[in-house]
Amino acid sequence: MKKIPLEILGLSSSQSQSGSFALILGEKTGNRRLPIIIGMFEAQSIAIQIEKISPNRPLTHDLFRSFAEQVHVAVLEVVISDLKEGVFYSKIVCSDGASTFELDSRPSDAIAIGLRFGVPIFTVESVLSEAGIILSDLDETDADDSDDDDDDDTDTDANSDETRATPPPREPSGQVSLDELTKMLAQALEREDYEKAAKIRDELNKRGD
Repeated sequence: MKKIPLEILGLSSSQSQSGSFALILGEKTGNRRLPIIIGMFEAQSIAIQIEKISPNRPLTHDLFRSFAEQVHVAVLEVVISDLKEGVFYSKIVCSDGASTFELDSRPSDAIAIGLRFGVPIFTVESVLSEAGIILSDLDETDADDSDDDDDDDTDTDANSDETRATPPPREPSGQVSLDELTKMLAQALEREDYEKAAKIRDELNKRGD
């Protein structure tokens, strides 16, 4: 079974299911995208790991990593292995040093855990053939839609915001000092408001350049 490497391209609010998110995976060696609808908690867990934000308390996937490290189990890779009746199936491939074994998992959990171990994400041709979207076709459609919607500023802005894992940070007032921003970051993490924390962190990084 040939494995096809994937990369995370984006995370956006799902337009088909309220309260859900679309995780967009891309074929590293091709032009196909694989969209997967995931829940809010899993989306948050994936987003804060991508953004390199440390939560005030460990999330479930952080707990999995800590437990695995304590019992000397390493995660080797994540494989989105099957698609049945519209439901994706995946496996977390692990090793205890003496043997390799697989854990059945939802793709969202597998990817959230895989990110914490820094391991590659794969799928197989049968999944991409059935659920993959060809990038070139998608770009042509998006370009046509963009031309048609140029006069509708409200719709265009709303759609563009949904293509990112987190909205772009707003420019804070020039009167906000670095110390105040640092305190705001700590408060956002304490409240587990990771979206706001990402914006503040980006502003701190910008000022540090």
